[in-house]
Amino acid sequence: MKKKNYKDKAKMRQRISMAAASLTVVFAILTIRLSYIMIVKKADYAARAEEQWTSEVKIDAIRGRVLDRNGKELAVSANVYRVDFDLNSIRSYLERDLSQIPAKEIEKMKSVGIPMPRGDEDLTTSDIAPLIATALNLDVEMIKGKLETKLPSGAKAGSATVVRRIEKEQADKVKALNISGIIVSPDTKRYYPNNNFLAHVLGTTNPDNKGLTGIELQYNSYLSGVPGMKIAELDKNNRDLPYTISQFTSPVNGKDITLTIDEKIQYFAEKAAKQAYDDTKAKAVSILVMDPKTGEVLAMVNKPDFDPNSPYQGVESFDGENYSDKLQKMWRNRLVNDTFEPGSIFKVVTAITGLEENVVNKDTQFNDPGSISVGGINPKCWKAGGHGLQNFPEIIQNSCNVAFVQLGQKIGKEKLCASMNKFGFGKVSGIDLPGEAPGIVKPVGKVSDADLATISFGQTNTVNSVQYMTAFNAVANGGTLIQPHVMKEVTHDDANNVNIVDETFKPKTTTVASTEKTAELRTYLERVVTGGSGTGTFIEGYHIGGKTGTAQKVINGRYQEGAYISSFVGMAPVSDPKVTIMITIDEPSNGVYYAAQVAVPPAKTLFTDIFNYLDSEFSNENLGQITRDVVIPEIRGMKIADAKKALKDSKLDFNMNGDGESVIEMTPYPGYSVKEGSKINLYTSGDATYNNNVVMPDVRGYSKEDANLLLKNLGMVAVFDGSGMVSGQDISQGEVITKGTTIKLTLSSDYKD
Repeated sequence: MKKKNYKDKAKMRQRISMAAASLTVVFAILTIRLSYIMIVKKADYAARAEEQWTSEVKIDAIRGRVLDRNGKELAVSANVYRVDFDLNSIRSYLERDLSQIPAKEIEKMKSVGIPMPRGDEDLTTSDIAPLIATALNLDVEMIKGKLETKLPSGAKAGSATVVRRIEKEQADKVKALNISGIIVSPDTKRYYPNNNFLAHVLGTTNPDNKGLTGIELQYNSYLSGVPGMKIAELDKNNRDLPYTISQFTSPVNGKDITLTIDEKIQYFAEKAAKQAYDDTKAKAVSILVMDPKTGEVLAMVNKPDFDPNSPYQGVESFDGENYSDKLQKMWRNRLVNDTFEPGSIFKVVTAITGLEENVVNKDTQFNDPGSISVGGINPKCWKAGGHGLQNFPEIIQNSCNVAFVQLGQKIGKEKLCASMNKFGFGKVSGIDLPGEAPGIVKPVGKVSDADLATISFGQTNTVNSVQYMTAFNAVANGGTLIQPHVMKEVTHDDANNVNIVDETFKPKTTTVASTEKTAELRTYLERVVTGGSGTGTFIEGYHIGGKTGTAQKVINGRYQEGAYISSFVGMAPVSDPKVTIMITIDEPSNGVYYAAQVAVPPAKTLFTDIFNYLDSEFSNENLGQITRDVVIPEIRGMKIADAKKALKDSKLDFNMNGDGESVIEMTPYPGYSVKEGSKINLYTSGDATYNNNVVMPDVRGYSKEDANLLLKNLGMVAVFDGSGMVSGQDISQGEVITKGTTIKLTLSSDYKD
């Protein structure tokens, strides 16, 4: 009997142990599972729970404006409307007991077409979807889908966005339905008042008002602002809890971006680019205008372009393998994103390097027999038979490839490559626009004798236009490399409508050349305009320095026959440049392609417009006047009234000395160049001994007819040698001579660079 009891107790303990072990395992599994849910899946389940007990409606901020340097609006957010569904409120609206609704509201529901359900039935989404769709001119099924939106968890959603950027007429129609839960609120639509004006700089936005290209992309974080939010708590039936306060966060509107662009100068550049594009029948035309002292971009234009208001329109006219490729080409800012071999405009960099390294000066001689053999290649001069013996200023004026090969050899590859690196080639300039291409520069260790030769006159290495202009600006401003930029400042208005400056662009600067050497080079660049390939840019009274370049394009690794990029770069005035320009013509196809023929003419048009603008009352920000030089006319012997009129016509002032009836002497002498508005001293009494003295003016760059007329009026006799524009004169500017002196003028017209 005792033995049997013993066996029962053992079995009992065994069963208890097994049960305890099972329970331990179960509790362990539960603990692990609970830990997994509470720790690993915490965020996921918390988000799901929040989705179910809250209703969230996003409120977009108004995107900031883009302005030109004088406050002119270039991109704005127009006032339109959006429609959202507060689905919880709509469900409550549909589930109402009709017997509890006032008769007036019932009549209003009937008047807008809302059907009345029978008996205890509720209204459904099918009852109101057609009415909403008709008001918004949208598909009924799409509206029904929005009304029945589900969360990722499968639960009913609290809100849904229906449509954005609709006009007031549609907004009023949907408001008139008076359906609780349909939220009509202000929205914004990006609008570009000037259409395709400045298109590649401004860029465009997507349907959600996020920047896709240009400034809209580069400064999207400033322009976008911070969206607001309305969050309401819900009960188990997805209705707003009656005693809770919804959380509401007001949107913070985007900040304004003020650009360095001058709307007037941009207009001049747009006009010149369009004219050049039509005249040359080119693949593309690009123009860049800058302030060399600040690195500010005053104008930037590419043709063809696009309208940011309709950013996908016209894409079919662009080459590309597919739609996306064509679109990117249309939106592409060629001045920033594309690189090319610069050709002869690069000689400016080779020249300043030679001056800085003291391997050349104004008297250094170069001999050009027409070609040169170096490293297995034979670069030729554009002039058949060559230029013969030339000094350093003349090789720049003549854009002589052979002489520049010799200059490159004098400099050496180590110093030339070091100079290119110093001037920013082979790396991005840092302009604040997306997608800048750095260009390709051969490492010094891989530069052969042939490479050194071709690099010296602008082949082998590639640059982008902004990068090149950054280096060119350093020559213009006295030796400082300044980071180019299009943003001037970021601003916003505070609660009291006081404009606050949040950020200004502070460009990086580096000294890369001396004031003296750059000033010397600028005088040689003026000779390109007064007597070289840039004579077509010459404007009487203004001192322009420039350089032309015609570069054969490299396509698929080989120079393409008949495909050229023709360029002109210029600065004015050369003594103290206040503006620089670059014009590039890609593949002109009207029968001519040299830069002197296709890039120089629009440069003259552009410079003329800029000079007139900067010297006018309309230039309301001091970019710096560029005052015209005037040749003092011969007025000795004239009656006082006639003399005054002649000076007034030349925009000159005067001081009158004496009480005579005629002008018998004057200082400075006729022929001397002075700035407009200068005062000329007139003498009407005394001895007229010096009436035959005149000053030789600078007539380089004049046409034959204009030079002859000017000299004739000053009492000189002109004889001409050659044809074309005046490129040389045998008596130097400023030399005092007597009336009747014969002046020999050299004419040239065969420049092909």
